[in-house]
Amino acid sequence: MHLLPIPALSDNYIWCLADDDGAHALVVDPGLATPVLDALRGPPLAILLTHHHGDHIGGVPALLERWPGTPVIAPVDERVPVATRRVVDGERIELGPWSFEAIAVPGHTRSHLTFHGHGVLFCGDTLFSLGCGRLFEGTPAQMLASLDRLAALPGTTLVCCGHEYTHSNARFARAVEPDNPALARLSEELDTMDQTGKATLPTRLADELACNPFLRTDVPAVRAAIRLRAPAAPAADAPRDAWFGALRAWKDGFAA
Repeated sequence: MHLLPIPALSDNYIWCLADDDGAHALVVDPGLATPVLDALRGPPLAILLTHHHGDHIGGVPALLERWPGTPVIAPVDERVPVATRRVVDGERIELGPWSFEAIAVPGHTRSHLTFHGHGVLFCGDTLFSLGCGRLFEGTPAQMLASLDRLAALPGTTLVCCGHEYTHSNARFARAVEPDNPALARLSEELDTMDQTGKATLPTRLADELACNPFLRTDVPAVRAAIRLRAPAAPAADAPRDAWFGALRAWKDGFAA
């Protein structure tokens, strides 16, 4: 099994999962068609879409023109008109040698899905390396619940995000937890990747649990930073989603 992050647009990744001999492949969130056409020798088994935003679905019409009849699996949302199959939370998707579970993760959008299977998580714009998506359509409580579900997956899970935001997210994460030793080590690795032009993704979920502030809002050091730096810090006895919302608001206005 091979995972290939295909760069597209300014900072998107289109994900391709292929078997060892290249006979079968899946494509996830193709915002553009040309990079996919350049990467694949033939039609994929299916196209998976996590949400309706144009930078994640914009290449689908051209791919279907080239490869008519390719299944397009997407959330139940009329804003994804190219879908040939719509799936819901907990639905199992069998595609050639692969089996994935759809996990509903509202927050970034109301109908966002992720796809989990074979130690891989295609998470679109819900979970990023050292960050999470903006709350365009959901509430802090929804996004926190969605991230809690993803955080419960095995630590070895490879997290395949929709954007290369790792370096900018790392600057915010260090502002939140400057004394986190795991984050310090990861930051050194990121500096090396930056110098060599290597993609920072996929990342391991265990590393995100150790370093990503949006998965660590229950940690005392993170809450202390929120109290000091967030635009509107919650009361000490506030519910978890209030702390998460304050952290997200801090990030939205953060200037590295």
